[in-house]
Amino acid sequence: MTEPAPLSRPQLRRMLRKARRTLSNSEQRQAARGLYRQLAQHPLFRRAKHISLYLPTDGEIDPRLLLRAAQRRGKATYLPVLSAWPRTKMVFQRIHPGEKLRPNRFRILEPRVKQAQQRKVWALDLVLLPLVGFDEHGGRLGMGGGFYDRSLAYLARRKNWRKPTLLGLAHECQKVEKLDQASWDVPLQGTVTDRKWYFAD
Repeated sequence: MTEPAPLSRPQLRRMLRKARRTLSNSEQRQAARGLYRQLAQHPLFRRAKHISLYLPTDGEIDPRLLLRAAQRRGKATYLPVLSAWPRTKMVFQRIHPGEKLRPNRFRILEPRVKQAQQRKVWALDLVLLPLVGFDEHGGRLGMGGGFYDRSLAYLARRKNWRKPTLLGLAHECQKVEKLDQASWDVPLQGTVTDRKWYFAD
């Protein structure tokens, strides 16, 4: 009996996106609370002074409880913001409580561009990334746009780097056994789900 051919990245991406989108609103809220419990008191989160998060879309696990907790504790919080030009660039911009947001070209809410509020990625302490799929070895499958890969590309060229700490956030249903990584992929230090931590090798 022959083994089935492995899924291509586009096929895997479609399958995993469907899996997270099928979670009910109640399951999503429960997952968000579980994610908060996993991270809110962890030393990586507690010690970080400059934290980048994201606003969820397409069934992504919701980190907004962590965003509010970080702001209550006086931490500087950032969201990814897409550049008008070049259209492939993404920056990290500080977000303040109550700040007005607007949808970008992918209909994801983000703050209005203010260069004075932006911070270089190497000056962040912790980056919490969305993902479509992950494995236990630091592999991450994104949405396919490459925005995070380009923003973090300088890390792929460095053998030893200490910050920012890169953590993927995901539902358990997004875990796969092994992801093939391209040369430009930047490995995560780990992935956190609503149930547990997966530290990379």
